[in-house]
Amino acid sequence: MTAAVFFGCAFIAFGPAFSLFIFTIAKDPLRVIILIAGAFFWLVSLLLSSLVWFIAMKATNTQDLSLQKGLLIFGCMFSVILQEVFRFGYYRLLRKANEGLAAISDEDSAPISVREMAYVAGLGFGIMSGAFSMINTLSDSIGPGTVGMFGDSQYYFITSALMTLAITLLHTFWGVVFFEGCERKRWWVIAVVICLHLVVSSLSLLNPFYVGSIPPVYVIMVLMAGWAFLSSGGSLHNITLLWTCRKSNAEASS
Repeated sequence: MTAAVFFGCAFIAFGPAFSLFIFTIAKDPLRVIILIAGAFFWLVSLLLSSLVWFIAMKATNTQDLSLQKGLLIFGCMFSVILQEVFRFGYYRLLRKANEGLAAISDEDSAPISVREMAYVAGLGFGIMSGAFSMINTLSDSIGPGTVGMFGDSQYYFITSALMTLAITLLHTFWGVVFFEGCERKRWWVIAVVICLHLVVSSLSLLNPFYVGSIPPVYVIMVLMAGWAFLSSGGSLHNITLLWTCRKSNAEASS
């Protein structure tokens, strides 16, 4: 049973991200480098925010539970802000690197577009975020022990996997929209991304009240997926053309 929980939750949490990596990134060395660098940037932001939270926790009364809960909320919000600061810094770095690659390239254009960089960098942020969110949970799912024996929720592992999946994909969508906002200097877009990131992180604090956290996060994820699709140049016309082509190919093959 523990093996089934482990592999099931692992596939739910990381299956879509792994598929995106295999089919869209793994064959391109430049995309792999950008993804790894993006994961590193997220990791550094987590390290700094954890350091600030740890210092604040040690400098206060650890017996005061209400104060420690407030520090936890502060640490969560500070981490979100720092992640978005590092996302902006990574955008600036990639922009400069892309200009340098375009200058030394034999072709007229850069080897990778800003939209591609936004997608790959966002996925790098998401994969590293998901790994840190889920790795300890997966370790505990192997056993020993039984979830829910002392009145806790029996859906802890599956809801953790669903939340990790949502956060991983949201980081990808946020990356696309954030970079597009930076490119066009639409600062309100960046502000919306930061606010939504804060909202999603705040909803996670409602757990184990999963009904109040999981559905709103997935609604935000679907809305961000549509926004990222439009920001990357997609349109309803493109979807219609894709559906028409697939239908024509199916009729031709039959």
